[in-house]
Amino acid sequence: MAALAWLLIPLFAVVGAAIWAGWVSRNRTIGDVAELAGYARFRDAMERQHATVGSVTEPLETSPASAAPLAHHTQ
Repeated sequence: MAALAWLLIPLFAVVGAAIWAGWVSRNRTIGDVAELAGYARFRDAMERQHATVGSVTEPLETSPASAAPLAHHTQ
């Protein structure tokens, strides 16, 4: 009976390795296509946002009040 147990251990290891190898080598291209399409939409949105922000011709000016350091009130 002990010899049978020692023969079953490698058999279970081989079956487990075969299951793991099948899982690792599965075809995952469907998810990649969806992720790449989402990334393309993200890039398009970022390019549109930069085009909108870049269309401003006048630079923003800071007011003198906002450029001055805050004064601390002492009593």
